[in-house]
Amino acid sequence: MSDPIRAYIGIGANLGDLAATIRRACDQLAALPETRFVRRSSLYATAPQQATGPDYLNAVVALDTQLGAAELLALLHRIEAEHGRERPYRNAPRTLDLDLLLHGDARIETAALRVPHPRAHLRAFVLLPLLELDPAIVIPGLGAAAAWLPGVADQRIDKLSA
Repeated sequence: MSDPIRAYIGIGANLGDLAATIRRACDQLAALPETRFVRRSSLYATAPQQATGPDYLNAVVALDTQLGAAELLALLHRIEAEHGRERPYRNAPRTLDLDLLLHGDARIETAALRVPHPRAHLRAFVLLPLLELDPAIVIPGLGAAAAWLPGVADQRIDKLSA
């Protein structure tokens, strides 16, 4: 068996009981096959980006996994569906959003999957919790995540809890 890959999952929700949804999603991520839950960032309240609707509650989770990126993404979509996730239009409000942000140092670009997440470096709700988990993290192809912080300084984000 090969060494596990460190994957980072962005979690967000802006419909329903947000904190309970994130707790349940973390439990479901911890139960994924061939995967070990490492840590969750603090929770952050953020305004929707390029969308309307209520504020989001966001976090990032670190996982060590033997799962490939495509298999992991399929399981993330299954968890979203179990939470009633609908996709009526781009950036619609959601009961749960799980984004595969990073999968080790992989750079993947297919019709179904892009890793690193194509907008991770442009969103405070990804960068701040990601850097909380690993202050030296590098986004493959883009460099140090911390270097992107000045570009998101105007985005409202409030750290709520550890």
